[in-house]
Amino acid sequence: MKIYFAGSIRGGRNDADLYTEIIDELKKHGTVLTEHIGNTALLNNEVTLTDSEIHNRDINWLNESSVMIAECTQPSLGVGYELAIAMQQNKKVLCLFNTNRGKKLSAMITGQPFYNIAYYNSTKSAFSAIKNFLNKQIC
Repeated sequence: MKIYFAGSIRGGRNDADLYTEIIDELKKHGTVLTEHIGNTALLNNEVTLTDSEIHNRDINWLNESSVMIAECTQPSLGVGYELAIAMQQNKKVLCLFNTNRGKKLSAMITGQPFYNIAYYNSTKSAFSAIKNFLNKQIC
């Protein structure tokens, strides 16, 4: 299974360590096409790429993926854009949202029945939601 993981990059890198943990969990279930999302030095590493190169690379990965998993706690225009493309492609999508942050997930996500949403309050509960979601995709 090829997994496209999405998380905030330019919208804020506060959760990069969490992304790394999620990516490590996802790798138990398949190939993560976007492993770089968890790299804390990502913004420095991508300075050699143009915005067009980043966009085209990521869209190619999204096209190639079997499923998409998005960590949506940190708002991100890019993640929202990727979610819309995944919906247009009829990909199975899991949106993860941490309830410990005192925020609310956008109504543009919660109001769209296409998306599978998992609210979590620990990495353990996030990993459980991921496992349940991915197991349904295999069956």
